[in-house]
Amino acid sequence: MSRKEQTITLAHGAGGGAMHALIDELFLTAFGDGPLLQKEDQARLPLADLLARGDRLALTTDSFVVSPLEFPGGDIGKLAVCGTLNDLAVGGAMPLYLSAAFIIEEGLPLVLLERLVGSMAEAAREAGVSIVTGDTKVVERGMADKLFINTTGVGVIPAGLSLSIGSARPGDQVLVNGHVGDHGAAVMLAREDLGLVGELASDCAGLHELIQPVLAQCSGVRCLRDATRGGLGGVLSEIAGASEVGIRLIERELPIRPQTLALCELLGLEPLFLANEGMTAMVICPEQAEQALALWRGHPLGRHARIIGEVLAPSSPGRLSLLTPYGGERLLEVPHGLQLPRIC
Repeated sequence: MSRKEQTITLAHGAGGGAMHALIDELFLTAFGDGPLLQKEDQARLPLADLLARGDRLALTTDSFVVSPLEFPGGDIGKLAVCGTLNDLAVGGAMPLYLSAAFIIEEGLPLVLLERLVGSMAEAAREAGVSIVTGDTKVVERGMADKLFINTTGVGVIPAGLSLSIGSARPGDQVLVNGHVGDHGAAVMLAREDLGLVGELASDCAGLHELIQPVLAQCSGVRCLRDATRGGLGGVLSEIAGASEVGIRLIERELPIRPQTLALCELLGLEPLFLANEGMTAMVICPEQAEQALALWRGHPLGRHARIIGEVLAPSSPGRLSLLTPYGGERLLEVPHGLQLPRIC
């Protein structure tokens, strides 16, 4: 059997020679790092590295079940790294380490798994983080959809930094660094069952290098949230509710690609609730909004950054609204369920 025809079998998860060969030849080769190569049941990390960078440890975990596994602009491997690192970054943490656990369905082509693991390794290297421990499990056909990945990220928060979704105040400005809904739209177009064709690509990217300079130079940052499931509208609704304020967006300032708007009109979706994987929303005091905007626009991931709205006095706590180009105001309500499942 040629290598292109080889698939994952139950033997690859049975603890024998096939499993050890898969781990050594694929995962250790791709992720090879000091702690991982020790082949212990845990990663042993030097405390000095953590204590030298801050005074608090940040820990996050996430699972990725996106369908399809590969899509324009990314794949489940890149998504697993960037999504986890971004959860750390929006809390102000500098990401350092990742764990990775793989649930693999019997029959997954080996060459596909190699591509996805390679993509994951490349994303980690570009972000300057190490994948230091992990796990693999193989399940029977029909027990999973090809591949699921769980990642846990560890980072350190600098002393004196405190971000919270409950800290937004009236007058604060709302910024985003990129186009709304790119990831959700790209994944929709990649699904063969929808029969749609387009040129949109996911915005999947690690955001910590975009975020860190703003946090270092702007003391008025209240909070940051990456707009993944639920999209920009979802995270801003969470901020408004937690802070007991209202948030009003300005429709003409929203950076939405025409292709995304057209797709949403075709399918009856609200682009503000489509997922992103390389966009964050920031709430910042009005005096520093322009400074933060300039910093973002100086970074490749922030070229399309804009101030898109403001925080309002809490006459209607948790209210999220949209100011239309005609001067009217439309209430934005978070959908009861996902507009599109299996998006990340």
